[in-house]
Amino acid sequence: MKRKRALITGITGQDGSYLSEFLLTKGYEVHGVVRRSSSFNTARIDALYRDPHDPEARLFLHYGDLADGTGLRRVLELAAPDEVYNLGAQSHVRVSFDQPEYTADIVATGVLRLLEALRDSMRVSGRTVRVYQAGSSEMFGAAAPPQHEGTRFHPRSPYAVAKVAAHGYATNYREAYGMFVANGILFNHESPRRGETFVTRKITRAAARIKLGLQRRLFLGNLEARRDWGFAGDYVEAMWAMLQQPEPDDYVVATGVSHSVREFLAATFACLDLDPAEHVEVDPKYFRPAEVDHLLGDGRKAREKLEWSPKVDFQALVQMMVSYDLELARQERTLLDAGHRLAEAAHGHD
Repeated sequence: MKRKRALITGITGQDGSYLSEFLLTKGYEVHGVVRRSSSFNTARIDALYRDPHDPEARLFLHYGDLADGTGLRRVLELAAPDEVYNLGAQSHVRVSFDQPEYTADIVATGVLRLLEALRDSMRVSGRTVRVYQAGSSEMFGAAAPPQHEGTRFHPRSPYAVAKVAAHGYATNYREAYGMFVANGILFNHESPRRGETFVTRKITRAAARIKLGLQRRLFLGNLEARRDWGFAGDYVEAMWAMLQQPEPDDYVVATGVSHSVREFLAATFACLDLDPAEHVEVDPKYFRPAEVDHLLGDGRKAREKLEWSPKVDFQALVQMMVSYDLELARQERTLLDAGHRLAEAAHGHD
């Protein structure tokens, strides 16, 4: 039986790494698009990677960029995928206010480049490729909760506006050309692999370092913003399920429960027997020019049609992230203490 092939943009990110693991367990051959960098940025997938000369290798990486349509065409030709998962993006909402043009080019126009490359590839090869487009709950922005597939988008950041445009391109190519393109509108999903500039990981990493005396203060922005937080490892299964359906569609993926940043902060510090009031300060520079107050997903459609539901609840997610970051902090503490001992020993021999 022919092994299925998947191509993942953004494979080195949080979602890309979990999706790669999941697809490999399903027996897929996985191809990933990585951007050229002067330093390696593959830490999240290093454990999955084998030398391509290894006959058992099923994970292959290709240089490419959503800013380069010609490069995307070349990667599609090399990978010849059955499924494409577009997870690549400039995904930091606050940063999108500082780099709006770049964000629009990658998040919105990048999707258009990919869809055009896919359309040409399918026309030439005669193959049918199924596409997953990663949307975001940020597209709902100021829309009243709970938000579902029929809720009108009201984006409040350049990132969110770009995601709305990408959602529109995906829908247009589905309707105009009959392409199988599924839009996944995923609400916030976190994990120990989350980037350290995102608020959840920023909190768990700082709390662990504070616990071990490596840091004293944590500076945050809007503590009252509410989000529907789930576990990224659960959410990638919904992505896959969307591409196994008879027809392409749009799906909200969420837990259906929201918590404030303040509540996430309290749960994290409670795991470590710390008091946030002693260590946390609000810094206005972390506020967004246009805030999103409350995102809460209504994921009934995904539960009914995809038979998907989250396995990891809020408290378990917090504990998972705290445990991981506490181990990182212990390693950091050990190295720091060893350095101090070496310095003292060297000083004693002077």
